[in-house]
Amino acid sequence: MNQPAIPQASRGIGMTSARTRERLVQRLREQGIHNEAVLERFRVLLRHEFVDEALATRAYEDNALPIGLGQTISQPYIVARMTEALLEHAPRKVLEIGTGCGYQTAVLSPLVVSIYTIERIGVLLDKARQRFKDLQLRNITIRHGDGFKGWVAHAPYDAILMAAAPRAMPRALLDQLLPNGGRLVAPVGPEGRQELVRITRKGDELQTEKLGIVSFVPLVKGFR
Repeated sequence: MNQPAIPQASRGIGMTSARTRERLVQRLREQGIHNEAVLERFRVLLRHEFVDEALATRAYEDNALPIGLGQTISQPYIVARMTEALLEHAPRKVLEIGTGCGYQTAVLSPLVVSIYTIERIGVLLDKARQRFKDLQLRNITIRHGDGFKGWVAHAPYDAILMAAAPRAMPRALLDQLLPNGGRLVAPVGPEGRQELVRITRKGDELQTEKLGIVSFVPLVKGFR
């Protein structure tokens, strides 16, 4: 799938960002990320454009960073790991719960046909909408709403990716998976004891794989 042109940096990192992105890609390889399409997205996508200018010089560290309002941009390795796990069976239509700053959405966008993404905090969603416009990512449909409920109007989805952690998986989201092989990748559990899982739906049966310990902000009901 063709990738859209990515505007170059405008906030002081300049050509150095190409070298720092390449080092990030090398770290991701060393950590076990093998999907070349995923690695290429990390090579070309400018992560520092998704954080405040004061944090731009830290954007290519393999760490989560604050984006305001108690939310974070996830650690690059976790974004890569979740994306790789989601893409293993080539989904076309994806639902994302927790748009945040839009980085995970932008990583995934050229690798699938369409993304429907929900964010509960309107201020963050407005900023993400502008970033998607600037990046010419035209296959993203956004909604200000409650992630617990999903987006029934466009279901079923080949895959669902959650960027916030519920204590237990919402049944509404599992019901919106494609019955024959739909997959959901999400952190699950209370703060401090979350497990990244991949759930595969086969009719009424759900198969769960554990992918490792993670730390995410909690999934919160409602929206503002």
